Parts: sequence; C-alpha cells; structure tokens
Amino acid sequence: MSADITVQELSEKLKNGDEIFILDVREEFEYDISNLSGFIIPLPELENRMYELEDKKDMEVIVHCRTGERSVDAVKILVEYGFKNPKNLLGGINQWAREIDTGMREY
Repeated sequence: MSADITVQELSEKLKNGDEIFILDVREEFEYDISNLSGFIIPLPELENRMYELEDKKDMEVIVHCRTGERSVDAVKILVEYGFKNPKNLLGGINQWAREIDTGMREY
C-alpha cells in the first residue's frame, strides 16, 4: 500500500513551511534538468544508501521521480525499512511542472 500526495498538497505544505523531507529517486542527470531541491538518491541505489536517511524515519518523506512510477517502488522500500510516513508524489516532477511551476522544464 502506498500513500500518495498531489502536487497541490505538496505546494501547500511548502508554502506553510511544514516539516517535510523531499526525496528525489531519479538519476542525477534528470535532477540537473529540473528539480524540487530535494535530496537525491537514484532508485537503484536506495537500499544501499538507506543509512543516509536513518534520521528521517519519523518524518513525512515525499518521494518523487519524473512521472510517479519509480517513486511508488521507493515508497514500498521505505516502508520495508520502517519509515513511518513516506508518500508518493502523484504524477512526479512533470505534474509539478504542469500544475505548479509552469516555467519548469518537462522531459
């Protein structure tokens, strides 16, 4: 089971200054194209780099990729590792570019 969050909900959380952690599971070259200034760990590296996220287990972790597919897998992994509140960003960064930041590059 994966909890989801819409781009509108994430935008509100950011505007309100909510304590969230944004995890980008795309490849680094994708991050260079467009990003939400989140922490990047490509999905294939996630399990081997879980130690980098140890202090985030109790936080709301918003996971995104380009379209919302890899992030679903990442949320499942986070749950397996004991994360309390990971959420998948529906539609990924491309949805963010379409609805929130229309100046952001889609790819």
